[in-house]
Amino acid sequence: MKSIIIPVFNDPRGIQSVLNSVCCQSVPSDLQILIVDNSSTDNTRDVINEYATKYDNVHLLVENEIQGSYAARNKGLEHATSDVLAFLDADETVDEDWLETALAAMDEQNADYLGCRVELTLPEDTLVGRYNARTGFPVKQYLEQEHYGPTCALLVRREVFDDVGHFDARLISGGDREFGERVHDAGYKQGYAEDAVVYHPARTRFKSLAKKNFRVGRGFCQKQRYYPDRYGKPGLPPRPDGPSGDSDEDDEALSLTTRLAFTLLSITMLACRGFGYYYEFFFGEARDDIPAPTR
Repeated sequence: MKSIIIPVFNDPRGIQSVLNSVCCQSVPSDLQILIVDNSSTDNTRDVINEYATKYDNVHLLVENEIQGSYAARNKGLEHATSDVLAFLDADETVDEDWLETALAAMDEQNADYLGCRVELTLPEDTLVGRYNARTGFPVKQYLEQEHYGPTCALLVRREVFDDVGHFDARLISGGDREFGERVHDAGYKQGYAEDAVVYHPARTRFKSLAKKNFRVGRGFCQKQRYYPDRYGKPGLPPRPDGPSGDSDEDDEALSLTTRLAFTLLSITMLACRGFGYYYEFFFGEARDDIPAPTR
Protein backbone atom coordinates (compact mmCIF):
# COMPACT_ATOMS: atom_id res chain seq x y z
CA MET A 1 0.00 0.00 0.00
CA LYS A 2 1.05 3.59 -0.69
CA SER A 3 -0.27 6.68 1.09
CA ILE A 4 -0.71 10.30 0.04
CA ILE A 5 -0.96 12.78 2.93
CA ILE A 6 -2.39 16.26 2.28
CA PRO A 7 -2.85 18.91 5.01
CA VAL A 8 -5.46 21.60 4.46
CA PHE A 9 -6.77 24.70 6.20
CA ASN A 10 -9.70 26.76 4.89
CA ASP A 11 -9.19 25.87 1.24
CA PRO A 12 -12.25 24.11 -0.23
CA ARG A 13 -11.33 24.94 -3.82
CA GLY A 14 -7.73 23.85 -3.36
CA ILE A 15 -8.61 20.53 -1.76
CA GLN A 16 -11.14 19.85 -4.50
CA SER A 17 -8.48 20.54 -7.12
CA VAL A 18 -5.88 18.20 -5.63
CA LEU A 19 -8.42 15.45 -4.94
CA ASN A 20 -9.58 15.52 -8.55
CA SER A 21 -6.04 14.64 -9.62
CA VAL A 22 -4.95 12.20 -6.90
CA CYS A 23 -8.14 10.14 -7.02
CA CYS A 24 -7.33 9.00 -10.56
CA GLN A 25 -3.69 7.97 -10.06
CA SER A 26 -2.47 5.09 -12.21
CA VAL A 27 -1.30 2.97 -9.28
CA PRO A 28 -2.78 -0.15 -7.65
CA SER A 29 -6.15 0.17 -5.96
CA ASP A 30 -4.60 -0.02 -2.49
CA LEU A 31 -3.65 3.67 -2.59
CA GLN A 32 -4.58 5.43 0.65
CA ILE A 33 -5.42 9.15 0.47
CA LEU A 34 -5.38 10.91 3.85
CA ILE A 35 -6.67 14.48 4.00
CA VAL A 36 -5.87 16.17 7.32
CA ASP A 37 -8.04 19.16 8.12
CA ASN A 38 -6.18 21.58 10.40
CA SER A 39 -9.09 23.34 12.16
CA SER A 40 -10.83 24.78 9.09
CA THR A 41 -13.72 27.14 9.82
CA ASP A 42 -15.35 27.07 6.38
CA ASN A 43 -16.81 24.24 4.28
CA THR A 44 -13.49 22.49 3.61
CA ARG A 45 -14.52 19.38 5.57
CA ASP A 46 -17.79 19.17 3.64
CA VAL A 47 -15.83 19.00 0.39
CA ILE A 48 -13.54 16.29 1.77
CA ASN A 49 -16.52 14.27 3.01
CA GLU A 50 -18.05 14.36 -0.46
CA TYR A 51 -14.94 12.69 -1.87
CA ALA A 52 -14.71 10.28 1.07
CA THR A 53 -18.28 9.16 0.32
CA LYS A 54 -17.49 8.67 -3.36
CA TYR A 55 -14.05 7.06 -2.98
CA ASP A 56 -13.39 4.32 -0.43
CA ASN A 57 -9.68 5.18 -0.24
CA VAL A 58 -10.19 8.85 0.67
CA HIS A 59 -10.21 9.50 4.41
CA LEU A 60 -10.75 12.66 6.45
CA LEU A 61 -8.54 13.15 9.49
CA VAL A 62 -8.67 16.11 11.86
CA GLU A 63 -5.87 17.93 13.69
CA ASN A 64 -7.50 20.47 15.99
CA GLU A 65 -4.99 20.56 18.84
CA ILE A 66 -1.98 22.06 17.04
CA GLN A 67 -2.28 24.69 14.32
CA GLY A 68 0.37 24.04 11.70
CA SER A 69 0.96 22.04 8.55
CA TYR A 70 3.68 19.86 10.14
CA ALA A 71 1.34 18.82 12.93
CA ALA A 72 -1.26 17.95 10.29
CA ARG A 73 1.26 15.87 8.34
CA ASN A 74 2.23 14.06 11.54
CA LYS A 75 -1.44 13.23 12.10
CA GLY A 76 -1.48 11.65 8.66
CA LEU A 77 1.67 9.68 9.51
CA GLU A 78 -0.02 8.25 12.59
CA HIS A 79 -2.83 6.81 10.48
CA ALA A 80 -0.94 5.81 7.33
CA THR A 81 -0.40 2.09 6.88
CA SER A 82 1.98 2.06 3.92
CA ASP A 83 5.70 1.58 3.39
CA VAL A 84 6.03 4.76 1.29
CA LEU A 85 4.38 8.08 2.17
CA ALA A 86 3.86 10.86 -0.36
CA PHE A 87 3.15 14.46 0.61
CA LEU A 88 1.33 17.14 -1.39
CA ASP A 89 -0.27 20.50 -0.59
CA ALA A 90 -3.96 21.19 -0.90
CA ASP A 91 -3.80 23.62 -3.81
CA GLU A 92 -1.68 21.49 -6.15
CA THR A 93 -2.45 19.21 -9.08
CA VAL A 94 -0.57 16.24 -10.54
CA ASP A 95 -0.82 14.12 -13.68
CA GLU A 96 -2.44 10.71 -13.35
CA ASP A 97 0.93 8.97 -13.57
CA TRP A 98 2.66 11.25 -11.03
CA LEU A 99 2.86 8.76 -8.18
CA GLU A 100 3.72 5.86 -10.48
CA THR A 101 6.56 7.90 -12.00
CA ALA A 102 7.83 9.03 -8.59
CA LEU A 103 7.78 5.50 -7.18
CA ALA A 104 9.69 4.20 -10.20
CA ALA A 105 12.34 6.92 -9.72
CA MET A 106 12.57 6.05 -6.04
CA ASP A 107 13.23 2.40 -6.86
CA GLU A 108 15.64 3.15 -9.72
CA GLN A 109 17.71 5.48 -7.54
CA ASN A 110 17.37 3.26 -4.47
CA ALA A 111 16.30 6.42 -2.66
CA ASP A 112 14.75 6.59 0.80
CA TYR A 113 13.69 10.22 0.42
CA LEU A 114 12.65 11.69 -2.93
CA GLY A 115 11.87 15.24 -4.03
CA CYS A 116 9.76 15.85 -7.14
CA ARG A 117 9.96 18.66 -9.67
CA VAL A 118 7.63 21.54 -8.82
CA GLU A 119 6.35 23.62 -11.70
CA LEU A 120 4.76 26.91 -10.71
CA THR A 121 1.67 27.89 -12.68
CA LEU A 122 0.08 31.32 -13.06
CA PRO A 123 -3.62 31.39 -12.12
CA GLU A 124 -3.52 34.98 -13.35
CA ASP A 125 -0.76 36.98 -15.00
CA THR A 126 0.48 39.54 -12.49
CA LEU A 127 3.93 40.97 -11.82
CA VAL A 128 4.02 39.32 -8.39
CA GLY A 129 2.94 36.02 -9.89
CA ARG A 130 5.65 36.12 -12.53
CA TYR A 131 8.23 36.98 -9.87
CA ASN A 132 7.09 34.11 -7.64
CA ALA A 133 7.04 31.65 -10.55
CA ARG A 134 10.58 32.70 -11.42
CA THR A 135 12.06 32.35 -7.94
CA GLY A 136 10.23 29.43 -6.34
CA PHE A 137 11.05 25.77 -5.72
CA PRO A 138 14.35 24.84 -7.39
CA VAL A 139 13.97 21.42 -5.77
CA LYS A 140 17.03 19.81 -7.36
CA GLN A 141 19.24 22.58 -5.97
CA TYR A 142 17.61 22.31 -2.56
CA LEU A 143 18.49 18.62 -2.45
CA GLU A 144 22.05 19.06 -3.72
CA GLN A 145 22.96 22.10 -1.64
CA GLU A 146 20.73 22.00 1.44
CA HIS A 147 19.72 18.33 1.61
CA TYR A 148 15.95 18.67 1.64
CA GLY A 149 12.90 18.66 -0.58
CA PRO A 150 9.79 20.76 0.10
CA THR A 151 6.90 18.86 1.67
CA CYS A 152 4.63 19.98 -1.16
CA ALA A 153 6.24 17.33 -3.41
CA LEU A 154 7.96 14.67 -1.33
CA LEU A 155 8.09 10.88 -0.93
CA VAL A 156 9.63 9.22 2.14
CA ARG A 157 9.94 5.57 3.16
CA ARG A 158 8.27 4.63 6.43
CA GLU A 159 11.52 3.30 7.90
CA VAL A 160 13.02 6.80 7.70
CA PHE A 161 10.35 8.26 9.98
CA ASP A 162 10.70 5.28 12.31
CA ASP A 163 14.40 6.09 12.62
CA VAL A 164 14.76 9.90 12.62
CA GLY A 165 11.31 10.87 13.92
CA HIS A 166 8.43 12.86 12.50
CA PHE A 167 8.25 16.50 11.40
CA ASP A 168 8.83 19.11 14.10
CA ALA A 169 5.33 20.41 14.80
CA ARG A 170 6.73 23.31 16.83
CA LEU A 171 7.79 25.03 13.61
CA ILE A 172 5.41 27.14 11.53
CA SER A 173 7.86 27.17 8.61
CA GLY A 174 11.13 25.50 7.67
CA GLY A 175 10.21 22.09 9.03
CA ASP A 176 10.77 20.49 5.64
CA ARG A 177 14.41 21.62 5.63
CA GLU A 178 14.94 20.65 9.27
CA PHE A 179 13.55 17.17 8.61
CA GLY A 180 15.50 16.74 5.37
CA GLU A 181 18.76 17.60 7.12
CA ARG A 182 17.99 15.01 9.80
CA VAL A 183 17.42 12.43 7.07
CA HIS A 184 20.69 13.34 5.34
CA ASP A 185 22.68 13.32 8.58
CA ALA A 186 21.32 9.85 9.36
CA GLY A 187 22.84 8.57 6.12
CA TYR A 188 19.72 7.92 4.07
CA LYS A 189 19.89 8.33 0.30
CA GLN A 190 18.06 11.32 -1.11
CA GLY A 191 16.91 11.44 -4.72
CA TYR A 192 15.16 13.67 -7.23
CA ALA A 193 12.45 12.81 -9.76
CA GLU A 194 12.62 15.24 -12.69
CA ASP A 195 9.73 13.55 -14.54
CA ALA A 196 7.34 13.42 -11.57
CA VAL A 197 5.90 16.91 -11.80
CA VAL A 198 3.76 18.68 -9.20
CA TYR A 199 1.92 21.78 -10.40
CA HIS A 200 1.81 24.48 -7.75
CA PRO A 201 -0.01 27.79 -8.28
CA ALA A 202 2.22 30.83 -7.86
CA ARG A 203 1.20 33.51 -5.42
CA THR A 204 -0.11 36.32 -7.58
CA ARG A 205 -0.86 38.92 -4.90
CA PHE A 206 1.69 40.98 -2.97
CA LYS A 207 -0.04 40.38 0.37
CA SER A 208 0.04 36.60 -0.04
CA LEU A 209 3.73 36.51 -1.00
CA ALA A 210 4.69 38.92 1.78
CA LYS A 211 2.77 36.85 4.32
CA LYS A 212 4.63 33.71 3.23
CA ASN A 213 8.03 35.42 3.59
CA PHE A 214 7.06 36.80 7.00
CA ARG A 215 6.22 33.23 8.06
CA VAL A 216 9.53 31.93 6.66
CA GLY A 217 11.39 34.48 8.76
CA ARG A 218 9.51 33.43 11.88
CA GLY A 219 10.26 29.79 11.11
CA PHE A 220 13.99 30.36 10.93
CA CYS A 221 14.02 32.07 14.31
CA GLN A 222 12.11 29.12 15.71
CA LYS A 223 14.69 26.71 14.30
CA GLN A 224 17.41 28.69 16.09
CA ARG A 225 15.39 28.52 19.29
CA TYR A 226 15.05 24.75 19.16
CA TYR A 227 18.29 23.84 17.32
CA PRO A 228 20.95 26.43 18.22
CA ASP A 229 23.78 23.98 17.49
CA ARG A 230 22.59 23.66 13.91
CA TYR A 231 21.24 27.11 13.07
CA GLY A 232 22.89 29.51 15.54
CA LYS A 233 21.56 31.29 18.57
CA PRO A 234 18.42 33.45 18.19
CA GLY A 235 19.05 37.13 17.68
CA LEU A 236 21.03 37.15 14.47
CA PRO A 237 19.31 36.01 11.26
CA PRO A 238 21.36 34.14 8.67
CA ARG A 239 23.03 35.83 5.75
CA PRO A 240 20.66 35.61 2.76
CA ASP A 241 21.84 32.86 0.44
CA GLY A 242 20.65 29.59 -1.06
CA PRO A 243 19.45 28.56 -4.51
CA SER A 244 17.23 30.74 -6.59
CA GLY A 245 15.17 30.30 -9.71
CA ASP A 246 16.89 33.26 -11.34
CA SER A 247 19.49 32.96 -14.12
CA ASP A 248 21.50 35.40 -16.18
CA GLU A 249 19.98 34.04 -19.38
CA ASP A 250 16.48 34.66 -18.07
CA ASP A 251 17.45 38.18 -17.05
CA GLU A 252 18.41 39.02 -20.61
CA ALA A 253 14.90 38.18 -21.78
CA LEU A 254 13.32 40.65 -19.35
CA SER A 255 12.74 44.31 -19.96
CA LEU A 256 14.67 46.80 -17.84
CA THR A 257 11.43 47.82 -16.10
CA THR A 258 10.62 44.23 -15.18
CA ARG A 259 14.14 43.57 -13.92
CA LEU A 260 13.95 46.64 -11.69
CA ALA A 261 10.54 45.58 -10.41
CA PHE A 262 11.81 42.07 -9.64
CA THR A 263 14.81 43.54 -7.82
CA LEU A 264 12.52 45.70 -5.68
CA LEU A 265 10.27 42.73 -4.95
CA SER A 266 13.29 40.66 -3.96
CA ILE A 267 14.46 43.34 -1.52
CA THR A 268 10.96 43.74 -0.12
CA MET A 269 10.48 40.01 0.42
CA LEU A 270 13.85 39.80 2.13
CA ALA A 271 12.68 42.61 4.42
CA CYS A 272 9.47 40.67 5.14
CA ARG A 273 11.58 37.70 6.23
CA GLY A 274 13.58 40.00 8.48
CA PHE A 275 10.40 41.45 10.02
CA GLY A 276 9.11 37.93 10.59
CA TYR A 277 12.38 36.86 12.17
CA TYR A 278 12.46 39.71 14.67
CA TYR A 279 8.74 39.48 15.35
CA GLU A 280 9.31 35.88 16.42
CA PHE A 281 12.46 36.83 18.35
CA PHE A 282 10.77 39.56 20.41
CA PHE A 283 7.16 38.36 20.62
CA GLY A 284 7.13 34.65 19.79
CA GLU A 285 6.64 32.17 22.57
CA ALA A 286 8.32 28.80 22.77
CA ARG A 287 5.84 26.05 21.96
CA ASP A 288 7.17 23.82 24.71
CA ASP A 289 3.79 22.10 25.10
CA ILE A 290 4.32 20.51 21.66
CA PRO A 291 6.59 17.41 21.77
CA ALA A 292 9.88 17.57 19.88
CA PRO A 293 10.51 14.85 17.26
CA THR A 294 11.75 11.64 18.83
CA ARG A 295 13.15 8.47 17.31
